[in-house]
Amino acid sequence: MSAPGYFIAIEGGDGAGKSTQMARLAAWLREVTGREVVATREPGGTELGQTLRNAVMHGEHVDPRTEALLYATDRAHHVASVVRPALERGAIVISDRYLDSSIAYQGHGRELGAEEVERLSLWATDGLLPDLTVLLDLAPDAARARMTGELDRIEQADPEFFERTRDAYLERVDLDPGRYVVVSADADIASIQMETRGHVARALELDPDLIARGDADGEADGDADGDASGEAHGAPHGEAEP
Repeated sequence: MSAPGYFIAIEGGDGAGKSTQMARLAAWLREVTGREVVATREPGGTELGQTLRNAVMHGEHVDPRTEALLYATDRAHHVASVVRPALERGAIVISDRYLDSSIAYQGHGRELGAEEVERLSLWATDGLLPDLTVLLDLAPDAARARMTGELDRIEQADPEFFERTRDAYLERVDLDPGRYVVVSADADIASIQMETRGHVARALELDPDLIARGDADGEADGDADGDASGEAHGAPHGEAEP
């Protein structure tokens, strides 16, 4: 019998390096487990998701409720067409952002209410939650210093917005410590990767000796704000979203 699917979400603020770490983690898991590993992202892990991503990140201004609904639409389609089918095949799925991003960004950042936004995402995904959520934690001022190039509509929010989102993530960890692990993103890429591997290895009950296998530095091409693309469904790039 094949191993059951396993769902990992990589969360954190803009500039924390989620896509870089996801790409390296996915490559390592493929090497040490021999399993199918699907690396994807929200928004943008599907063709429809990419259209919605472009609209909400770079299109005309939308109000917070419309923003939340667009992300929920992407999430519903993403889960139905990518995440659930992969889990049913027994794959390990790693998503660059999931519903915690909407709770942090729209629920707290946009002040729509965390409970309402969470209910919306749970309805959209028929209750699917990650088995493990890795939070890459980084102070907003440090994250903003990493961003280069033209900022998208979300990244242009005021500093208080990003303080609220970071507080929201940490609050989520406190509410459900069994599902979350926190990794400081204020370190070099290789160190963050090794710590992340350690958490994932324990969750998957892998031999600890496997953590050091492969190059923790990886081979991912960085993008404008410090993240990278990888072998991923939807070719994640950038630190977008909610």
